Amino acid sequence: MTGSPRPVGVPSAVAPTAALAAIPGATDELMARVAAGLEAVEARIRVEVDHEDPFIAGASAHLLSSGKRFRPILTLLAAELGDGFGPGVETAATAVELTHLASLYHDDVMDEAEMRRAVVSANAAYGNSTAILVGDLLFGTASRLLAELGPEAVRIQAETFVRLCSGQIRDDHPCPPGTDPVAYYLGVLADKTGVLIATAARYGGMFSGCDDVTCQILESYGEKLGIAFQLADDVLDVTSDESGKEPGTDLREGVDTLPVLYVKASTDPADRRLQELLARDLRDDDAAHAEALALLRAHTAVQRARDYTRQVAEEAQQVLEPLGDGDAVQALRALAAGVVDRTV
Repeated sequence: MTGSPRPVGVPSAVAPTAALAAIPGATDELMARVAAGLEAVEARIRVEVDHEDPFIAGASAHLLSSGKRFRPILTLLAAELGDGFGPGVETAATAVELTHLASLYHDDVMDEAEMRRAVVSANAAYGNSTAILVGDLLFGTASRLLAELGPEAVRIQAETFVRLCSGQIRDDHPCPPGTDPVAYYLGVLADKTGVLIATAARYGGMFSGCDDVTCQILESYGEKLGIAFQLADDVLDVTSDESGKEPGTDLREGVDTLPVLYVKASTDPADRRLQELLARDLRDDDAAHAEALALLRAHTAVQRARDYTRQVAEEAQQVLEPLGDGDAVQALRALAAGVVDRTV
């Protein structure tokens, strides 16, 4: 890597109407309120990533267009269970998205990625050192914002950050001997993906005046939603040609996602060829990668992973039962169902 970035423009903001496609079945009134809140959050994000140094400003904004604003949308939806959108909710939703954005910079370095959803990756554009430091800068910005909301918000952010980093570290290392690989992987997903989505939902309740019980329900819902969201990505990596990245990227990189773990645990002699391929380094072996992907796509492990994703999404919906059946709760249930629909 060189120290000079490739020419990149500052990406435009995510269109709120496009991002709100993530809320299937929401009423027009609810959509209008969340859209207005999301526009305010989007504007706040743009302000917070700006910097007096043009180079830092450009690097900090580089990945802004790569997200769907799933987490701030969840914060805004959760706030509907309380007093709705307000300054605290705006600040919390902004901080959650900045935390997620920061993690993408670190992910690009860890993955040695060249592209992220049709955008040149941060490390490819700016080099590893700058990508890491920009990620740290964004984490710091998120923490500064949450400090405005009080010590409890800062404590939750710190605990979230610890779990997020723990999940990333464990994801980068093999399952320890004597540990169930599926249980280990699900724990990794809860930490690296579930925890920040859980915090997004919890903040929405906290800063809209919800009581502690409601906030705890939202947090539990969010963690299960986050796990289901990542499990759906596991399936899409195998099955989809339209996921924004090369099909079988995890397979090529040797990532043991849930369908792969199911195949590796199989005792069926018919799976020996696929198991043999999964034991290889597929990074530079296009023929073996293509064969492994074809065999995996045809394997019952994919449907089994879909079924488990549906189960986790249904558990997320069940967590919401004490909150009644208002418009916002129905939208949260639909959000969980929509995660599963992505895999079909």
